[in-house]
Amino acid sequence: MGRKGVSLRGDFDEEKLRKLARQTRDGKQAVRLLALAAVYAGASRTKAAWIAGVGLQILRDWVLRFNASGPEGLLDKKRLRKRRLNDEQLAEIKELVIKGPDPEKDHVVRWRCVDLQAIIKQRYGVEYHERTIGKLLHNMGFSHISARPQHPKNDPQLIENFKKFHL
Repeated sequence: MGRKGVSLRGDFDEEKLRKLARQTRDGKQAVRLLALAAVYAGASRTKAAWIAGVGLQILRDWVLRFNASGPEGLLDKKRLRKRRLNDEQLAEIKELVIKGPDPEKDHVVRWRCVDLQAIIKQRYGVEYHERTIGKLLHNMGFSHISARPQHPKNDPQLIENFKKFHL
């Protein structure tokens, strides 16, 4: 003999949930509402979980969320991650990127994400993935496209003379 599942709240029924599922713009919430509507219609929890393409435990979690918060409880919650670098540190990195590297000291003529990744780890003890460095730069207003760097010992006059006599 099977156990009885957690009861659904009494202020909703199958028709209300199906209507809400049609109105929502969130696909995941719609699937969850339809699964719970099936339970209201008398379907087994196993059948409702199958309809939604999930296991029984996830369906139970949805029921608990729905009972506690109604249809809004079936929306995914936005996860707010704590930033690992504070505003001051981000400003320092932005200033570093604007200033550009010192070829003598940094041994590069332009910053790459991997270079900035190493600097952030060295200065602040914070490890980021190389792609995350690119996202940080994008959020600071930088583009991934950069001008081709000029060699620090480049002589513009020599280039002009070359163009005059060889082109």
